[in-house]
Amino acid sequence: MSRKLFGTDGIRGRVGEHPMTAEFALRLASAAGHVLAPGGGKVLIGKDTRVSGYMFESALEAGFVAAGMDVLLVGPLPTPGIAYLTRILGANVGVVISASHNPYEDNGIKFFDSNGGKLSDDIEAAIEARLSEPAVTRESGSLGRAKRVDNALDAYKSFCISTVPSALQLEGLKIVIDCSHGAAYKVAPRVLSELGAEIVPIGCSPNGRNINDSCGSTKPELLQLTTEGVRADLGIALDGDGDRVLMVDHLGQLIDGDQLLWVLASAWQKAGTLTGPVVGTLMSNLGLEIGLKTLGVDFRRAKVGDRYVLEMLRETGGRLGGETSGHLICLDKTTTGDGLISALQVLCVMKQSGLTLAELTAGMVRYPQKLVNIRVTQKTDLKNSVPIQNAVIRAEKQLGARGRVVLRASGTEPVVRVMVEGEDRVEVEQLADEIGAAVLGAPAS
Repeated sequence: MSRKLFGTDGIRGRVGEHPMTAEFALRLASAAGHVLAPGGGKVLIGKDTRVSGYMFESALEAGFVAAGMDVLLVGPLPTPGIAYLTRILGANVGVVISASHNPYEDNGIKFFDSNGGKLSDDIEAAIEARLSEPAVTRESGSLGRAKRVDNALDAYKSFCISTVPSALQLEGLKIVIDCSHGAAYKVAPRVLSELGAEIVPIGCSPNGRNINDSCGSTKPELLQLTTEGVRADLGIALDGDGDRVLMVDHLGQLIDGDQLLWVLASAWQKAGTLTGPVVGTLMSNLGLEIGLKTLGVDFRRAKVGDRYVLEMLRETGGRLGGETSGHLICLDKTTTGDGLISALQVLCVMKQSGLTLAELTAGMVRYPQKLVNIRVTQKTDLKNSVPIQNAVIRAEKQLGARGRVVLRASGTEPVVRVMVEGEDRVEVEQLADEIGAAVLGAPAS
């Protein structure tokens, strides 16, 4: 079965337009309940800070209760926190209402299984197939119940702290934490404070409409200015649902997901605790691959999307992987990408080594990359478009072994992504623009 609604990270869209309507959310809950817990069970629902979250929370609650499932509501909490609580509270299903790094006008719904892992493509396809049937309402004696979980934030906070050595203290570190006015706005500052850091919080005042607005991991300029301005040791930027992290060193320089992977991989390799390959994606910087090779560390590339990084880690026995965007997975710590836990692992390396973030990242040379995001209104056949393929072939021939071209449709947005990487920045930018122009001029399929 194929999936039409589920992308690489759940179902997303503009609120008020199909599929992001209250009516659809109710039917989705009914379908998911039937596929994931046909005999009834327990579902845990969390969300980020978007104003539309109230609506979808109520609709999902109604759909699951009508289908005979008990519902646990935890309110705003990072996506990885929902994965963790799904597992420890014994829920059959975990649901997150979030569109991650997208603007507040969008929202999304994604699921975790009872182990806190993402659903397989086949299970998502089975849920989609069930959507063609009416929502189920059981008779009164078989309906589920709903209740709020009051200690969810404290439980997740304690879990995050437990992922670093008990002796680790962050006294002496001044950290700017940008929570993107999103799901981590309460828990992230509390974790860092309890570990002893001096914190400067920004992006921690959500109003339902300012999530990811000129802040967070997708807009780190404010964090860079603030970190340098207050003379902090580093800055941490999470995205709206808390599963991504980027960092800023004391000089205000942005440290992306590839560089953070380098910091962790090189430190764990030195300590003898790194097992299996490090897994990146097709978009990971060539400098990461080359740098790890010099350390004797195997590096693999998965398809874009943290679900595919996770799959490859499990297939190869690896424990560390992630994306340039900051979607990092420390598989020995948790079951999914977690921005806060990943940041804590980097802070642990800093404290144990006595080095600054700038010093820790100096060993990896980043190749110039140009990423062009081209918004499309209709699907474009990237493989069979002659103008697009000619532009790609010309670029690859010009770069030779000195670079790469990646062309792909986004799984979460109506966007075609063009990435060109090579040794010469001017050449890279020129080739990316040429391919982008070919995509814009290509007819829709």
